[in-house]
Amino acid sequence: MTDFTPDFEKMGGLMPTIVQDAASGEVLMLAYMNEESFHKSIETGEAHYWSRSRETLWHKGGTSGHVQKICSMRLDCDSDTLLLLVEQVGGAACHKGYRSCFFRELKDGVCDTCSPMVFDPKEVYK
Repeated sequence: MTDFTPDFEKMGGLMPTIVQDAASGEVLMLAYMNEESFHKSIETGEAHYWSRSRETLWHKGGTSGHVQKICSMRLDCDSDTLLLLVEQVGGAACHKGYRSCFFRELKDGVCDTCSPMVFDPKEVYK
């Protein structure tokens, strides 16, 4: 058995957390976890993060219904970054309505949208 103990102290209590679609491998978002959100995620099987802007625990999809069901968690070699493989319920990870938070792409000097719009945020976050 490999040790799975994240080192939250290394980065001042917050750990970068990369979120990837378990089926397709698409990178959906980057968020931050603290120890509380990490344990809450394990306890519920759904992703919880620490909101740096609101300074509070945040259940991903708690308002929109676009929750992330955790299929597995991976810890990097330095124990200071997490990777979540998730089932993205509702098809959108981004609060701006896109499938992925990485919806803008710069390629050959041209910026374009590379991820589909799934919902209208004005309708969801009234």
